[in-house]
Amino acid sequence: MTAVRVEGQIESGFESVAQVFADNFQQCGEQGAAFSVVHEGKLLLDIWAGSRDKAAQKPWLEGTRSTIFSAGKALVAVCVLQLVERGLLQLDQPVAAYWPEFAAANKAKVTVRQVLCHRSGVNAFHEPVDDQAIFDWATIVERVAAEAPWWEPGTAQGYSPILYGWVLGELVRRASGASSFNDYFQAHVAAPLGLDMEFGVADVAVAGLADMAPNREKLPQLNRHGMTEIMRADPRGLANRAFGNPPSLLFGTNSDNWRQAQIPAANAQSSARSLARFYGSLCDVVDERLLSNVMKPACWTPQSQADDSVLKNDITFALGFMCWASKGSVQRFGHPGAGGTLGYGDAENQLGVGYVTRSMGQAILLDHRADRLLEATYGALGLDYTKP
Repeated sequence: MTAVRVEGQIESGFESVAQVFADNFQQCGEQGAAFSVVHEGKLLLDIWAGSRDKAAQKPWLEGTRSTIFSAGKALVAVCVLQLVERGLLQLDQPVAAYWPEFAAANKAKVTVRQVLCHRSGVNAFHEPVDDQAIFDWATIVERVAAEAPWWEPGTAQGYSPILYGWVLGELVRRASGASSFNDYFQAHVAAPLGLDMEFGVADVAVAGLADMAPNREKLPQLNRHGMTEIMRADPRGLANRAFGNPPSLLFGTNSDNWRQAQIPAANAQSSARSLARFYGSLCDVVDERLLSNVMKPACWTPQSQADDSVLKNDITFALGFMCWASKGSVQRFGHPGAGGTLGYGDAENQLGVGYVTRSMGQAILLDHRADRLLEATYGALGLDYTKP
């Protein structure tokens, strides 16, 4: 295989990280990707390589955006936390206090906090949903409001891969008065930091997005169970319903319909640089453009820890983020996305990381490629690394 050409900004001392990034193409089936690091408010690494299209004819460019799947849940969570800080939402109030229709089907007591830390039981549709429904906001949030929880809310932790975003997105829209979830996000998250992130792209931007494709390499499994294993183990189980109803959630991700809809839990389009800057802001003690230093610990303070009933792995959730302890510190947090994407923050070390890829692996949490890049980053900074 021809050696890949890595382009971008590489500060002195980060050459080893760029080499690991290049090695991912040689050793781990990478096809097109980008990786960025922000430390103490400064962008130290911003690199990219490979192609952005299925035919491998169009090069990955500076700022190329791709679908970041569940890594976008963190973006949704910050919108909610901003509204909590402004007094427009309260964490322990029922969602139905702001969205009365949501009280249907035994959801009247589901709280904002329970949704954020995946204890609401609102995980999947019970009945088949039309493929096109997810592309129309009014249609899909009406379906969500009518849905029943899979268990008594608050009694168990179970990841909500898709419905999470519509519940919280509609909550943001109603509490803020914004015309759409993305309008709020653009005004209060993207614009303050100059982030190139979007839920529902315009016609003119579609052609520049990266196409997603399977990674054919067998990468090391870092977690107890992977997605394929979980779904095959119980074809009619909750995980399959949550990720695959309707089927367009699994098979429509390169379509214009998918890219131009607002599916907050799954279809944000972002560059690695924007993802790193997002986490860099949350971890920077002098940057309060997204959240105040009083509110920031909500991103990494554990709220729920369990052998997750959907993902079948031991997971700790803060409010909208996964969080990890390392040598007594619980200030490491972030969110992976299907296929390998990762947004990651280390508040103790004021570190923000963004990794995006179009080559989709099978990892359910941390991907092997992202793990290698994190380890190299910590090494370049002279810091100890422990796997999330």
